Amino acid sequence: QVQLVESGGRLVQAGNSLRLTCAASGRPLSSYAVAWFRQAPGHERSIVAALSWGDRTDHYADAVKGRFTISRDGTNNRLYLQMADLKPDDSAVYYCAAASYLSINAEQWHFWGQGTQVTVSS
Repeated sequence: QVQLVESGGRLVQAGNSLRLTCAASGRPLSSYAVAWFRQAPGHERSIVAALSWGDRTDHYADAVKGRFTISRDGTNNRLYLQMADLKPDDSAVYYCAAASYLSINAEQWHFWGQGTQVTVSS
């Protein structure tokens, strides 16, 4: 099994950039499809961005297309989410996840980190 730990979340002003990191251990992230999800208070957990196994396919939520970039570092066994032009609506707890295949449904993802809080002030 893979263990996931997110970091990098903090309070930022709207318009700024932030990079989240997900450090994996136990198994190589290259063995999985990987994703970032987010959950704001009163909302369901929803997918932000994902990469299929082998990075053949990527997926971005409409709300973040053109602003967020997901990337995988096989050497260091890490997953990143580069976020630009942040908006108050991006405020949420961000989770990294791993699974056997890419799905937009949170229920299909097997392994989760504990989450990191991103707050964007206007």
